[in-house]
Amino acid sequence: MLTGKQKRFLRSQAHHLTPIFQVGKGGVNDHLIKHIEEAIETRELIKISILQNCEDDKQEVAQALAKQTRAELVQLIGLTVVLYKPSKNNKKIVLPTRG
Repeated sequence: MLTGKQKRFLRSQAHHLTPIFQVGKGGVNDHLIKHIEEAIETRELIKISILQNCEDDKQEVAQALAKQTRAELVQLIGLTVVLYKPSKNNKKIVLPTRG
């Protein structure tokens, strides 16, 4: 679980990122989850866009993405989801310490 300080830090890191995945009419599916897991292992922090034609609620989509990829939901702003998961083999981001 991330602290508020850590989430703020990750939001600042994610600010310049462009979304690399889009959730559309098909919603969250296994194929999308597999690709997100591969990308998040490499990058640790990613943005995902929820398209206007997505029929699911954006909160539900964000929660489903986080749960199924076992990542932390850093932010949902508008239709953009920011996810973070520390990499096992490719650690780049050093989070501020708790406290």
